[in-house]
Amino acid sequence: MVASAPNEPEMTITETPALFPSHWFREMPPEFAALLAGLGLRRSLQAGEYLYRVGAAAEGFYRLDRGRLRLGATHGLREFTIAYVDPGDWVGEVPLLDGLPHASDAQATDDSELLMVPKRRFEDLLEREPGLHRHFSRRLAFAMRLSVSYYGDLAALPLPARLAKRLLELAAQYGERGDGGLRIGLRLPQQLLADMMATSRQSISKELKAWEARGWIAMKYNTLILQQPEALRQLVLSGERGDGG
Repeated sequence: MVASAPNEPEMTITETPALFPSHWFREMPPEFAALLAGLGLRRSLQAGEYLYRVGAAAEGFYRLDRGRLRLGATHGLREFTIAYVDPGDWVGEVPLLDGLPHASDAQATDDSELLMVPKRRFEDLLEREPGLHRHFSRRLAFAMRLSVSYYGDLAALPLPARLAKRLLELAAQYGERGDGGLRIGLRLPQQLLADMMATSRQSISKELKAWEARGWIAMKYNTLILQQPEALRQLVLSGERGDGG
């Protein structure tokens, strides 16, 4: 699932922002970011509180200043995690641009502070600053590429390759190097990984235990350490070639 924005260099498996595109969301031109910030209102969320839900009308455009948000959706009784939003990221602009309701939930995983640009102020700014349209068009195009890649992986890659790919992406975004390997600096309960992979917790547990037995990873209190990331990369490449997982 390697995708790049227009005019951006191609990224390797471990460099792709995938579903954690913090660097992309922070690429807003400084002059536009300053204009938006000047129109913003402060908003606070407690851990577990929703910023917006699937099907809700857009109220504004948001910059996360503290905490973390989880973007996800619910199908039947299953919850799926689509992405995480970190401080400095902007989120929520799609419904403002296409006029449709939100297509995902945004929930605070920690106590969070945000800057909210109300819908009307955002629309007025777009009218005054036509250059913003190009920026948001590129963002939407990149988001579409990522979505197509995500669902393509879901359909084409076996679970081991998909899980390995996601762990490498998480390590690229949140990795902390130490003596034991590359520690992913997030709490990753197996149910959360199952939600990301659209599978069962038991299936995730089976794969992780097999990798731990091979010395590829170590598991400690909902934390994962990649001890042999190259083995995971080879697993991804094998899956993409159709060699099995």
